[in-house]
Amino acid sequence: MNFTQYDLGQLSSGQTVEITLSGSAANVRLMDSSNFSSFKSGRQHRYYGGLVKQSPHRITVPNSGRWYVAIDMNGLRGTVRSSVRVLPGALPTARSLPLASVPSLVQRDEPPGLDSIVREHDVFISHASEDKDIVVRPLAEALVAEGLNVWYDEFELRIGDSLRRKIDQGLANSRVGLVVLSHSFIAKGWTNYELDGIVTRSVSGEQVLLPIWHNISKQEVVAYSPSLADKVARSTATHTVEEIAKEIAELIKSKQ
Repeated sequence: MNFTQYDLGQLSSGQTVEITLSGSAANVRLMDSSNFSSFKSGRQHRYYGGLVKQSPHRITVPNSGRWYVAIDMNGLRGTVRSSVRVLPGALPTARSLPLASVPSLVQRDEPPGLDSIVREHDVFISHASEDKDIVVRPLAEALVAEGLNVWYDEFELRIGDSLRRKIDQGLANSRVGLVVLSHSFIAKGWTNYELDGIVTRSVSGEQVLLPIWHNISKQEVVAYSPSLADKVARSTATHTVEEIAKEIAELIKSKQ
């Protein structure tokens, strides 16, 4: 019996074998080692595949082992050229870097001259008002529920307060600057003022900058600020506000 064989080597369950035929239809068999040996000897065997009329044809490997593909024209007319390849599998599920990888949260060393600073707040939340209802207020409440002291405008501002002075005080006396990045945030002036202050303190080591991405893509963050796009961040598309609050709280408490 004339046939073309392909030794695919060791394959894992779930991998995909793609057979491409050029010309006529052909008999295609995907077989493990023992069944391929029986096939070559003309004995009864089991296989995956059959008569393939359309190309390319894909077969999923049912279990791990060494696998072969045999292609023949028995009972068929014409000739066929063939090629076989194992398709690359999907990459492992992407996982966010732990917030513990943020150096300034891991290393508690204060820069020279800052030893006397008393931090009144664990977290300062910078945000656009359009994001309050969906993200920011629930996040602030979740952080408080985790036992953190949070500077959030609805908690801190009173009638007659100087907005700029209150923000400056909050920024200066908070350990972490939490920035909720969104389209609304990028478009506003006050948020950019707050972000400038957080970035300045982050560069000097006075404060940790943690971005939260809300309904915004990495490409848009890169266009707005390449340095922010490179920060360890959390996205409301992949994490709930409760998960974000819990992770921040656990990290801050573990370093106190």
